[in-house]
Amino acid sequence: MKDAADFEPHRRRLQGLAYRMLGSVAEAEDVVQDAYLRWSQAEGVEDDGPWLVRVATNLSLDRLRKDAVRKEAYRGPWLPEPLIEPLIDDPVERAEEVSVAFLLALERLSPLERAVFLLHEVFDEDYAQVATTLGRNEAAVRQLAARARSHLKDARPRFEVSQDEVQRLVGAFLSAVASGDMTALSELLTEDAVMVTDGGGKRKAALRPAIGRDDVVQMIKALAWRNPDSFRAPLMPVRINGYPGVILAQYDGPTTLAFQPGADGKLAGVYVVRNPDKLAHLITPA
Repeated sequence: MKDAADFEPHRRRLQGLAYRMLGSVAEAEDVVQDAYLRWSQAEGVEDDGPWLVRVATNLSLDRLRKDAVRKEAYRGPWLPEPLIEPLIDDPVERAEEVSVAFLLALERLSPLERAVFLLHEVFDEDYAQVATTLGRNEAAVRQLAARARSHLKDARPRFEVSQDEVQRLVGAFLSAVASGDMTALSELLTEDAVMVTDGGGKRKAALRPAIGRDDVVQMIKALAWRNPDSFRAPLMPVRINGYPGVILAQYDGPTTLAFQPGADGKLAGVYVVRNPDKLAHLITPA
């Protein structure tokens, strides 16, 4: 019987890989648990790390292919399940590698392209290792990587923004919305800012993204008009997908607001998750 303690050094890497593949904390945990069970029963494993990565990758690929049909039938925009960390802790992951914008960009890739890109670009495996993991030849893996990079060339930010600066922007955003100061709000957004709300057809949410600063302001104005207290609800500052965000305790359940910093010290993305299936694990503010 294998010692469970020998598995623990691999857990974070497997969890990070599966979450980026699937966009779901719960499904990533299931993948890691399944990988652990297979590892605990396997014989003749000479190197645990690569073996576990191969198993977790293939389990994630299986789920990703099955999820494709479900996502096609999804009501309204789809957002990844929020990855929540206490704001006081140092970020567990680099923000640009778990940001909502980056995970949404990964949706442009085929399952295999996504696996190759993550293994090589994010987890620093060489092409030979990736080829072994996926059971492909190295030339095919290099071709998949090139296609993935071409799809994602603008996905990760080309500038760095401090956590303190993002937190300041978030505070100013919430203050402007709560006070109804749409002029101040507009000044916080990049010209090409987007706002996406995910209710999964189970809670009220916009059925299309707001694209562009004016569209975002109009969407927030409409939301504030329909429910003036929606952004004045008790809130908990947290880190969501690498950047400061908040959990709102709204009248019909928790809502998360994740933010993507952009150029010139402004916000480029506001991502609102209201789907209760993606928020069941949250601790909400009192």
